[in-house]
Amino acid sequence: MSLARSMLLGVAALLASAHAMAETTLTIATVNNNDMIVMQKLSQEFLAQNPDIKLNWVVLEENVLRQRLTTDIATHGGQYDILTIGLFEAPMWGERGWLVPFDNVPADYKLDDVLKSVRDGLSFDGKLYALPFYAESQMTFYRKDLLEKAGVTMPDQPTWQQIGEIAAKVNDPGHGVYGMCLRGKPGWGENMGQITPVANSYGARWFDMDWKTQLDTPEWKEALTTYVDLLKKYGPPGAASNGYNETLALFASGKCAMWVDATVSAGFLSDPAQSSVVGKVGYAHPPYGKFNKGNHYLWSWALAIPASSKAPDAAKKFVYWATSQEYIQLVAKISGWATVPPGTRESTYQSKEYLDAAPFAKLTLETIQTANMTDATQEKVPYRGISFVGIPEFQGIGNTVGQTFAAVIAGQKTVDEALKEAQATTERTIRQAGYSKD
Repeated sequence: MSLARSMLLGVAALLASAHAMAETTLTIATVNNNDMIVMQKLSQEFLAQNPDIKLNWVVLEENVLRQRLTTDIATHGGQYDILTIGLFEAPMWGERGWLVPFDNVPADYKLDDVLKSVRDGLSFDGKLYALPFYAESQMTFYRKDLLEKAGVTMPDQPTWQQIGEIAAKVNDPGHGVYGMCLRGKPGWGENMGQITPVANSYGARWFDMDWKTQLDTPEWKEALTTYVDLLKKYGPPGAASNGYNETLALFASGKCAMWVDATVSAGFLSDPAQSSVVGKVGYAHPPYGKFNKGNHYLWSWALAIPASSKAPDAAKKFVYWATSQEYIQLVAKISGWATVPPGTRESTYQSKEYLDAAPFAKLTLETIQTANMTDATQEKVPYRGISFVGIPEFQGIGNTVGQTFAAVIAGQKTVDEALKEAQATTERTIRQAGYSKD
């Protein structure tokens, strides 16, 4: 080999090595919800703008995602550069120094455009620790055609009793239509995230001001009985295994006459490419039991950067892109305004294109703005949260109680047995953690 050729090869190798070193790979852990799948597809636009960045996606089922992220962040494992978390984790993990704060947000990001209630929920002590990809509350979805056929009308603000009465009239399992779909799958963010607002609206709470567990009470019994009876009488088979994605698929394929769940689902149900019920869906406020307070949650799937990330600057670039006004406009261009990530920016709700395309927009915004994270129960409580209790131990508590309640939906336990068991396990955990001395 000639000296010149050898030198050229050496220079080429050095350049290749320098190029490889300049590339940054970001590992993004996210949930397998529809909007995140869209984000993964559209990230090609980000990569085109940032050729020095590569993306490694870890897309997981909700319960698995929560478990893995909690383990990794608590042990400073450093597996991920971007985490998909929510209003439960962001303040607690930020307080512990586990997350990179979003200080000095670029002016063109327009942080003031992000809804204040959502920003506040993702902050601790005035510092923002995650940016919202989408935000949601709850609403009642119903098939207008099926209710009309049955001669019933959905109130704008139904009670759970009225929901039961309507379910009885539209339930038609012989033709593959079930009167009521609700989540039964165990998990603090799955069935417990839906059941707890029902409990709030019947006057229940998880703990009193002395951190004494309040699960084995008449209020919880009435709430859980209501929820379980709806699924047993009018729900689809195997309801105890149905989480968010499963119930969304059931409603989208025409198998549910009613469904109470996340407002973000409305966009999916308006997309002809994914839903067979486009144009047939009505929207009402989430039901309540005895009190129209605490009956709907506030949640955001948001993007955060762990302090253990080796590329926080590149990670911030991606987070700013994925939660920007420009990203929302990109989704609108690709699949229509009705399908854009909702609940995050005031400008979305000021857009005529969005309001014309999304008949559910006004109700979504109203439920998000009226969900009060610090006043969701009839009696005072020492914790923050509507669908969860804002303490680290609740992840384990909610998962355990969720398993117990799923057993009731599956017919393996009675409501009384489940509440007694949930009371005992929760009392033990809360006492061991040092909250309650009794």
